[in-house]
This record gives sequence, structure tokens and C-alpha cells, in this order.
Amino acid sequence: MGSCDMKTVTMRSGRLIPALGQGTWNMGEDPARRQHEIGALQLGMDLGMGLIDTAEMYGEGGAEEVVGAAIAGRREQAFIVSKVYPHNADKRGVRAACERSLQRLATDRIDLYLLHWRGAVPLSETLDAFQALQKEGKIVDFGVSNFDLGDMLEADALPGGRAIAANQVLFNLAKRGIEWDLLPWSRKHGMPLMAYSPLESAGPERELLLGNPSLMAVAGRHGCTPGQIALAWLLRQDGVVAIPKAADPAHVRQNRAAADVVLSAFDLEDLDRAFAPPTKRQALAMR
Repeated sequence: MGSCDMKTVTMRSGRLIPALGQGTWNMGEDPARRQHEIGALQLGMDLGMGLIDTAEMYGEGGAEEVVGAAIAGRREQAFIVSKVYPHNADKRGVRAACERSLQRLATDRIDLYLLHWRGAVPLSETLDAFQALQKEGKIVDFGVSNFDLGDMLEADALPGGRAIAANQVLFNLAKRGIEWDLLPWSRKHGMPLMAYSPLESAGPERELLLGNPSLMAVAGRHGCTPGQIALAWLLRQDGVVAIPKAADPAHVRQNRAAADVVLSAFDLEDLDRAFAPPTKRQALAMR
């Protein structure tokens, strides 16, 4: 993976990954957008954002196919993250789902394979299945998504639980609940958190975040967009990876430039006043 001086984060397994990657939610759903999406992911890779996050759920496999096309001929530059549905998380289901994902991605391995969220299948069975796939070389590392501290404590105590390499959760300036308990625990145990929806999803929540006067003021001081400041706020934190989605070249370049923004103590104070850190435990935010 080319770094282009990109900050890296160390997973629990000891492998390094870029602190800024690319998301693919909503990709692979419109054939007219396919080449634009492929091009955007390839540009991101050129700029050092070789970590690409996807899932069998995204476009029911369509996003994985877009990723497969984007990494064709340059697999070694990519770090592929994909996720298995909870209803496919039993021993046989995980294997079958992984094989389907590998086929759509046109690769022989998934770098990090996550349980998308908790379902009815016992965690111990999913972890067993992940370890079997890891031994066969079909996945390199495995992890979880949308796990709160209680889930992590439960998983960590199971056979194979200490091999969980990362946890992907909703985390951004407007959704800071994990700072109370999950983020400190994760840092203590060398467990990176991958922040999805780092700029919120489309709609009122995104507009409320990016239109915040304090965020806009900080952006003005730096000559940046509010989105770049929101990303820079995440990227300055130890053990956090941000995976914003971008489907056009200008947006991809803006995201990459956010990794070079250095926020001052004055900036951070302004942002804390506008987006207060948690003062008590909160339920895990999910989308």
C-alpha cells in the first residue's frame, strides 16, 4: 500500500493500516455511476488511501464488485475490509459468505473481515469460523463492527477473542458517545476503532453537522471545508481510522487533504464547545 506520508494506525495483530481510508456505502447500486465510483476509489489509492471498506450488504454485493474492479491489477496497494451479515455468521454461513465476497472482489484474500453487527448466532461460533478462514488464508485478520464495550468485553473473553483486530463504529464530532468508555478501553488494549459515517450520512444530520457555525469558523481559519475539519478532528486521535465515502475526484482530494490539517488547541476548544464530549455512558450510536 502506498502511503503518500499517510498517518498509520496499528491493529491488534501488529499490522499497519492507513488512518484515512475510503467507504463504499451506496456504491454499486447504479450502473451509470460504476465507472465514476471505480475511478474515485483508484484516485484514493493513488493518494495513499488504500484502505477500502465494503460489505456484502452494500448494494447486496454490488459495492464489492466495484471494489474488485478498482483494485484489479493493483491488489498489493489495497487493504480490503469487508463485512458479513449477522444472519450469515454461523460456521457454514460465514464460509459461504466469505467465498461469495472473494469472488465479487476478485481476490484470494480479505485483509480484514468483520461481523457487521451482533445477531442471533453465538459470538463463539462466529469467532471459530473466522479463525478457520484465517488459517486457510482466505482472510488475514478478523474483527467486529457496531460492538459496544459490553460486547467487546464478552468477545475478548472467548477463545479467539484476543485476535479481534479492530472494531468499526459510528463516530464523528456529533456522535461522541464512545469517548466515555469504548474508546479508552480500545486504546488500552491496542484495538483500533474504524469510524464510519465520519461526516454523518446524507440528510438533515449531515447538514446540521457541516453547517455548525463553530465548525464553519474553524474551517474558515484553515481555508478548509467544514468536512475537512471534521475529518481532521477524527484523524488527530490515536487509534482511530476514518472511512469517508467519496464518489467524485474533487471530494476524494478534499478528504485526502484533511489528513494534513493540524488543529490548534484553540480549534479543539471551539469544537468541544460546539460538540460537547460525553459526560456519562451512552448507548452505542448505530446506523
